[in-house]
Amino acid sequence: MARNTQSHSTRSSGEGRPVEPQRVERTVREISQLNAPDAPVVRHLQRQVANAFLLYANYKRYHWQTFGPLFRDLHLLFDTMADEVRGTLDEFAERLRMIGQDPIATPAEVMENTSVKPAPLGLTMREMVEQADAHAVIVIREMREAVEAADEANDPGTADLFTRFVQVHEKHEWFLRDILERGDRLVT
Repeated sequence: MARNTQSHSTRSSGEGRPVEPQRVERTVREISQLNAPDAPVVRHLQRQVANAFLLYANYKRYHWQTFGPLFRDLHLLFDTMADEVRGTLDEFAERLRMIGQDPIATPAEVMENTSVKPAPLGLTMREMVEQADAHAVIVIREMREAVEAADEANDPGTADLFTRFVQVHEKHEWFLRDILERGDRLVT
């Protein structure tokens, strides 16, 4: 068996030319330096990691506490919303890793960085839907601001992520708003 004795100290640029390890390392450092922990893009990503954790918990609480004439529909809706929000969490966290930072993960970090509030027990169905709707509006506003921050930082990957995931929350807000505006008094 022939053994490859060629050095593996260079990578291909994708155009057939080797890329020097120093150049790769310099690029990685540049990405990390531009995305320091206090950089606007990093702060927006961390905030949405925290929001996703807490919204997931809130939607599950609403799901478990649902009652009344719309029980089945709201029970399923809140469970679907929880799953969809959970689906965003990993991508936000991985984006933070891609740009050189560590995502928050502990309950204390989540509570320090979130802009939504934990759902308390004892809410009426209307209060649950109203709180969920208010939180969706907050997250939509923040994600739209995050797209602008990512654009200003010349970070199309993060801008794309926020652009895709704001639509998840816009759909949630639409459904919740429709329930509240229906006027059929089924959610009291």
